[in-house]
Amino acid sequence: MNYPLVRPVYYYSLFKEILNFIKSPKNVLNTEKSVRVKVYDTIGLYFIKLVFLIPVVLFFALVYDPENVQSVRMMDRFTPPMLLLVGGIILPLVEEIGFRLSLKFKPVYLAASLSVFVYYFLTKAVFQTNISLVDESFATRVLISLSSGVVLLPIFNTSSVKEKLASFWNRHFRSIFYLSCIIFAWIHISKYEITFLNVLLLPILTIPQLLSAIIYGYTRVSFGFKYPLFLHMSVNLIAISLSLLPFTD
Repeated sequence: MNYPLVRPVYYYSLFKEILNFIKSPKNVLNTEKSVRVKVYDTIGLYFIKLVFLIPVVLFFALVYDPENVQSVRMMDRFTPPMLLLVGGIILPLVEEIGFRLSLKFKPVYLAASLSVFVYYFLTKAVFQTNISLVDESFATRVLISLSSGVVLLPIFNTSSVKEKLASFWNRHFRSIFYLSCIIFAWIHISKYEITFLNVLLLPILTIPQLLSAIIYGYTRVSFGFKYPLFLHMSVNLIAISLSLLPFTD
């Protein structure tokens, strides 16, 4: 068990674990595995994801490769250090708070997640701008979003509401998990131009994000919030760093 990441049987066992979770998601924290094993499992799941992404990569390479306009815009707006900070640290933190934090129900978690969704709604539906764009509406978007969380928290903390929400989470966790994965994946269609073809190919174009959402969700529920957060940040930082290399197209 010293070096499980080099053993094929380890990946087979890990794949069966997450497959069983996908079939029947359970909101249960794994207390049997050590921190070391949880770190190994988190990394191992990402390697498994890469294997399943091979057909998608081939599709992008041989069939259809839409331009990632979001990445281009961010590279135009930010210097390399700021791009690493925003794309590698801030945005993963915001996404994990929005989509994974409240998979484990607590009033403060739900209030924080809904604050992120309010920010998304204001950004896209009201001000029709970019999530990471610091423009004249940025302070307004942030203030309203944070205020909504502050208002909702004491409401969620009242005993009757808290009890009903906790009961709802326990009864419908499976649907909540599936919905969080699908929304997380499909919201990333904003990476591309909204054309008829891109919308038609939405399930294919967002497979990488869907697989990420499953892994992040599983590790958040089973291991704790820090595991998907650090994995998400690490993946983004590596991807952005590679894109900044002088020989990278």
